[in-house]
Amino acid sequence: MGIAGHPPSLLRSARALLARDLRLLWRRRGDALQPALFALIVVVLFALALGNEPKLQAQVAAGVLWVAALLAGLLALDTLFRGDAEDGSLEQWMLAPVPLAWLVAVRTFMHWATTAWPLLLATPFLAELLHLPHAQLPVLMTGLALGTPLLSLIGAVVAALTVGMRRSGILVGLLALPLYVPVLVFGAGSVAASAQGLDAVGPMLLLAAGLVVAMVLAPLTAAAAIRIAVN
Repeated sequence: MGIAGHPPSLLRSARALLARDLRLLWRRRGDALQPALFALIVVVLFALALGNEPKLQAQVAAGVLWVAALLAGLLALDTLFRGDAEDGSLEQWMLAPVPLAWLVAVRTFMHWATTAWPLLLATPFLAELLHLPHAQLPVLMTGLALGTPLLSLIGAVVAALTVGMRRSGILVGLLALPLYVPVLVFGAGSVAASAQGLDAVGPMLLLAAGLVVAMVLAPLTAAAAIRIAVN
């Protein structure tokens, strides 16, 4: 119940869930940093493997950063709802006086904030490490800002579908990767188009349209999958 006996609003329930998740992240902050550190290691390894070839590094920089963002999100995907399923929190979610899809959306936002947001902040420095031309950086940043939430929303559906299975880490990856490919293609393709002097608005609009559709449908689909898994 909320304040003065009133049922909790969507905003209050979101704040409560975010506060709980932040407390849990602080308790296991070493694990929480793993996706961001993993993405950093991926980028650094690519830079070292390509050696002293600035032109080659510039050509693959956008793709490397997109792959790093994809893998960082995928690394934390299996635990998106699994901890709540194991301690019984998902049953409480279903009994809460707010829509289950709203709680799923809040948790998905938290997944994006802890996996993609640090990478977005570090993207200008990582792009400099890979010698990405400065003119292409705004296109890359815009694509990541549109595409990484879409990856999290797609991943939330996959995680919800497999939440009732034990040891589903590999299965989550196998199911999510084919769905991630179009996002990766449009995201990296927008930077490639910009590098060739072409218009990058088309891929951006497709990413934006996909994000809008996913924001509406993904929480509803994931909520339905959780209900099936719990029941």
